[in-house]
Amino acid sequence: MINFEFLLSFLAASFLIAVAPGPSNAFLMAQTFANGRAAGLQSAFGFALGGVAHTLFAVVGLTAILKASEVAYTSVQYAGAAYLCYLGVMMVKSTFIQSECSSEDKPHVSTKKKTNVIFQAMMTEVLNPKVALFFIAFIPQFVDPTLSSSTTFQLAFFGLLYPLFAFPIDCTYIYFGDKIAGYFREHPQSQIWIDRITGVVFVVLAVNLLI
Repeated sequence: MINFEFLLSFLAASFLIAVAPGPSNAFLMAQTFANGRAAGLQSAFGFALGGVAHTLFAVVGLTAILKASEVAYTSVQYAGAAYLCYLGVMMVKSTFIQSECSSEDKPHVSTKKKTNVIFQAMMTEVLNPKVALFFIAFIPQFVDPTLSSSTTFQLAFFGLLYPLFAFPIDCTYIYFGDKIAGYFREHPQSQIWIDRITGVVFVVLAVNLLI
């Protein structure tokens, strides 16, 4: 069983957190602007998978290691920042290759490799220690120790509920982001600049992860 009042409080708090602009939403919008609605949806799904992974980590106590060990926290933090920075640099680099092809009046052929956006988003979420600490600090507040159901069950329930609850909110961001991006995609050079801005956003997110 789950405490109904705690459940309503959790949903209200989760809504505010999911709606508030943040690194995850910036990543979603960047992918949507650069690669379309499908990439945005894949990113949202990847973040949901990342949330499931963090739930499992929290339940088995692995995130407690990040909270207790400064070395472990810093290692994961730098790994996540390096991964985001790599994505951003590679995206910006690909736009210059596209520009060279266009300047030579060759038929436009996208030089960007087909990447697994779901995996990128999931790894971005998993390698963010701030998200891990969010799960270990936020979710336990809604666990009722007086209930017959175990603490482990309640942690798993709320942990898995959050990504399910946040997914449709992410989809709303993606829908309106794709509408705005549609205007820019109609112009020949817009995609290159969208990709460059997206790459810069990824690098900024990497810096934000270290702050």
